[in-house]
Amino acid sequence: MRVEFINPFISSLLNVLNTMAQLELTPGKPRLKRDDKAKGDISGIMGMMSTQAKGSFALTFDESLALAIMNNMLGEKPAKIDAEVIDMVGEITNMVTGGAKRILADKGFDFDMSTPIVVSGKGHTVTHKSDGPKLLLPLTSAFGSASIEICFDN
Repeated sequence: MRVEFINPFISSLLNVLNTMAQLELTPGKPRLKRDDKAKGDISGIMGMMSTQAKGSFALTFDESLALAIMNNMLGEKPAKIDAEVIDMVGEITNMVTGGAKRILADKGFDFDMSTPIVVSGKGHTVTHKSDGPKLLLPLTSAFGSASIEICFDN
């Protein structure tokens, strides 16, 4: 896994949530992920492909954090994950991946992106479409945890 593929996603996520939801996340220690089980309650997943590499990015939130983001971004306080929270997670995934794509383009990597897919529910899985190693980066906040998963074949 090339570090120049990882850092753009981290900085983009921190920027998006700070700017759009006034939330601070603290990154933990990255590690390899060996299974497909999500580390939270709702995940946005997006594939990325270029002539240099193909891979995918997933962003997973605890329900409590997703609801706090919804409240901070839109002023809405749903009691649980609903269709609007699912849409919001898809949009955040899109914004984070778009920000990372711009940073990667500045480094000479031109990626095409798929449409984000959002999966929710306790114990859901995140399946990557690449054979490369899966990197998991946990993040914490006052409202719950999140994680980034990145998997590239190159």
